[in-house]
Amino acid sequence: MKQNKNLEPKLIIFDCDGTIIDSQDIIIRAMVMAFDTSGLPKPSDDAVRGIIGLSLEEAVSTVAALPEKQNREMLPRLVEGYKQAFVALRNEAEHTEVMYQGARDVIETLAGRDDVLLGIATGKSRRGLDVVLERENLAHHFHILKTADDAPSKPHPGMIDQAVAETGVLKENTVMVGDTSYDMVMAHNAGVSGIGVEWGYHDTGQLGHADHIAKDYPHLLGILLSLGSP
Repeated sequence: MKQNKNLEPKLIIFDCDGTIIDSQDIIIRAMVMAFDTSGLPKPSDDAVRGIIGLSLEEAVSTVAALPEKQNREMLPRLVEGYKQAFVALRNEAEHTEVMYQGARDVIETLAGRDDVLLGIATGKSRRGLDVVLERENLAHHFHILKTADDAPSKPHPGMIDQAVAETGVLKENTVMVGDTSYDMVMAHNAGVSGIGVEWGYHDTGQLGHADHIAKDYPHLLGILLSLGSP
């Protein structure tokens, strides 16, 4: 692929869960285990799937939907229960979080260009993101990593704002790629382009702020090329 060294640098920021990796099984199982341990009714799979992408406390609080006082009392227990369940499940021999078809090829193609910087903005903790990137041997492809440890939960624009400030890339040359409404609203709130993807956890009808919708990774690469990113 020909590269134009005279182009302004582009920053392409990816969500992780539901965009790069399919992690819904372990997230749903860990959430159900946390609620069960705390004596609360188990949430439905759809309810948990709908909050993937939020920071953990925000996600748990949203799923629990408890009265304010009870939420304050139960939230720390639920969060800790989720963390413990997630680690236990991740250590199971049969545990898998697979990358979506085409994800590695597109990430490697973009990372190989000298006019592109890659980033991640995720509701995961930094420790959780590091585990995924190390396991998949992807860490060296990304210039900037932003997690729930760095900024308020999506759709607050903090993670994108920080990534833009730290890389020095202009907002008009920045793109957010994600599968949820939280990603697209975050992009809108930050004043950058948003590309939604069809293969994640929110229906495309929920991605109202997306400038484009990608049906698969080859299509995503084509959209990025057509936008001049890269």
